[in-house]
Amino acid sequence: MTPNQDPPIEQNTRFSLNTLAHDLTSGLVVFLVALPLCLGIALASGAPLFSGLLAGIVGGLLIGSLSGSHTSVSGPAAGLTAIVAAQIANLGSFEAFLFAVLVGGLLQIVMGVARAGSLSAFFPSSVIKGLLAAIGVILILKQIPHVLGHDTDPEGEMSFEQPDHENTFSEIWTVLAGDIHVGAVVIGLFSIALLVFWERCKPLKKSLVPGPLVVVLCGVAINLMFRKVGGQWIIEESHLVQIPIADNATELMGFLRLPDFSQWNNPAAYVGAVTIAIVASLETLLNLQAVDKLDRQRRVSPPSRELIAQGVGNVASGLIGGLPVTSVIVRSSVNVNTGGKTKLSAIFHGVLLLFCVVLLPTYLNMIPLSALAAILLVTGFKLASPALFKQMWSEGRYQFLPFIVTLVSIVFTDLLIGILIGLAVSVVFILNSNLRQPIRRIVETHLGGDILHIELANQVSFLNRAAFTNVLSEAKRGTRLLIDASDTDYIDPDILSLIREFKEKTAPAHGVTVSLRGFRDKYNLQDEIQFADYSTRELQDRVTPQQVLEILREGNRRFVAGSRLSRDFGRQIDATAGGQNPLAVVLGCIDSRVPAELVFDSGIGDIFSVRVAGNVLGEKTLGSLEYCVAVAGVKLVLVMGHTRCAAVTSSVQLVCAGQDPEQATGCAHLQSIVQEIEPSLDREDRRPLEHLSEEEIDALITKVARRNVMRTVRAVTEQSLAIRKPAMDGRIMVVGSLYDVTSGKIEFFHDESPVIEQPPSSSYLSRGSER
Repeated sequence: MTPNQDPPIEQNTRFSLNTLAHDLTSGLVVFLVALPLCLGIALASGAPLFSGLLAGIVGGLLIGSLSGSHTSVSGPAAGLTAIVAAQIANLGSFEAFLFAVLVGGLLQIVMGVARAGSLSAFFPSSVIKGLLAAIGVILILKQIPHVLGHDTDPEGEMSFEQPDHENTFSEIWTVLAGDIHVGAVVIGLFSIALLVFWERCKPLKKSLVPGPLVVVLCGVAINLMFRKVGGQWIIEESHLVQIPIADNATELMGFLRLPDFSQWNNPAAYVGAVTIAIVASLETLLNLQAVDKLDRQRRVSPPSRELIAQGVGNVASGLIGGLPVTSVIVRSSVNVNTGGKTKLSAIFHGVLLLFCVVLLPTYLNMIPLSALAAILLVTGFKLASPALFKQMWSEGRYQFLPFIVTLVSIVFTDLLIGILIGLAVSVVFILNSNLRQPIRRIVETHLGGDILHIELANQVSFLNRAAFTNVLSEAKRGTRLLIDASDTDYIDPDILSLIREFKEKTAPAHGVTVSLRGFRDKYNLQDEIQFADYSTRELQDRVTPQQVLEILREGNRRFVAGSRLSRDFGRQIDATAGGQNPLAVVLGCIDSRVPAELVFDSGIGDIFSVRVAGNVLGEKTLGSLEYCVAVAGVKLVLVMGHTRCAAVTSSVQLVCAGQDPEQATGCAHLQSIVQEIEPSLDREDRRPLEHLSEEEIDALITKVARRNVMRTVRAVTEQSLAIRKPAMDGRIMVVGSLYDVTSGKIEFFHDESPVIEQPPSSSYLSRGSER
């Protein structure tokens, strides 16, 4: 899938009976939370109250149906309140503003068709998590006054500077100074306690009845009880949900507003439309990324499809008199936390908004705001959990600082400004990282010596120029440099010019050898390797046996560490097509877990590999080793056994049980291998294996495998003059080794290798071998 493609919709998001109950209960809770938010955002924006409800209905029914998101819920957004208020004032009427909303929706559709949603992939995760935490902190701070019965700031308003001329903190101080409503406090604190209890009681938490619904019903019941008690316990209308009530259908239709199409020639309307489209799209994409991180199934929402859905929603909202809509993180997080599984929950919340606002406004206006505030406050604690802060701190300053700056900025300004500040800080950190070290540098020990391998990133822009210049300037005289663009899709022309100038002029003047690899044809930089990354005749003649042993030892260290050398196998194939000059020959077992070329991190043409079960010696095997030494000129003969060897294990089992190999296995030629391994088994160890533990059997097999290796090492020099003579002269070495299949490490028996001298008259091969 390319970056500008939306992810596919997963099959497990389809509606089913298994998810229906979860979606319906979740949609009900989201509906209860959305009610005061829709009204509060409309009030804070200076728009008609019913416009907020219309936006919520459009967000649930229309956008919920068209969206590809599984958990996102759309509606009027707190982040747009300042923009809505400014545009209404600038355009002179709410109807003119609706025209701007309609045009903004059309622009969003165009952006979605153009796959502009792919930009969301570039939003730093630290900013998204900062957004989530900031929403949580704001919910906690903003809902404290509402829980205590202080409702002068509209519900859903999230800016630091409030319409009631207070700020987030001064509002709390005002409440604590004495502006508390006793009835609301009782309902609010009881609601919080009930939600916490519901969350911690497993039977209640797993039940289909959501805790927030019980909170709302209890809140209404307590409110009705307080009306009978009277006095200071009565909760006035200002502390209740306040949905506009229409006495008849005509009055209800009067709540709808049509856009002023006469604004089509007003440039200010189009400026407002562009502003709404850009800000609403940015907020939607950020919220979409954020809610995907909350999704327990870790599903990915298609961002460009979401832009189209939001655009259609804003066109519809503008046509009927609603506020602009976006994906809203508060409602979406409530949806996730209450168990929403598919987008049916968002649609159902829209159905409830439409049905209840039209038919049941009187009953909805009995719900205390303090009960709904308690639901949002508990949601805030879930979003701004201490675990999130601890996680971001553990990820280091490059993640924590943008995270905390985004959080603080949103809390002390508003959603839009805070996000922009967080993105700006993230960009600064990204630029700093690129300027410091955007290029991976590795010192690789190839057969021909050390190479400074520079791996270019997938995208190399002009921002990398300073760091790349520093890397090149640090190359000392005699350095062999490999600039590798194998995984690079784009290189800025400035960087290409820098590479050409360094290779053709600067490097030769400073005694630096530059090799190139992996550059695309369009860059006009041909692959040119000026060092030996495979074994050549010159290298074979120059190295000593001890150096070859160290090359293999170092290769195994790289294999174990997972830092294998990067190789151009295509070039090695071409280079060795005319002949080979390996440095060593490895006599190993046929076991599939021990491929010599891999465990020694060697390239094509570097080593000979002779493989036979149990790494035993036979005439054909010995002839192969002689050819490698006498004709091909290798400097090292390495006999490599391994732990948990099946050939050794089978031989030990057969010998200890006194069984004939052919009769026990049906293999007519297995006897020759068993005969070669049998002398490595001591007589005291020849007892039935069923009496031994697994650890004892494993230790026995390892001991026999080790002895078998050393026996083969002795036999090679005893039986081959072509190998013994150069070994005695010091021109080659014959060494044993044991590979551990559990760790990948190889133990070399160089210090245990026998002193090479004239062989005894008896022949190793005469006791059974390959025939």
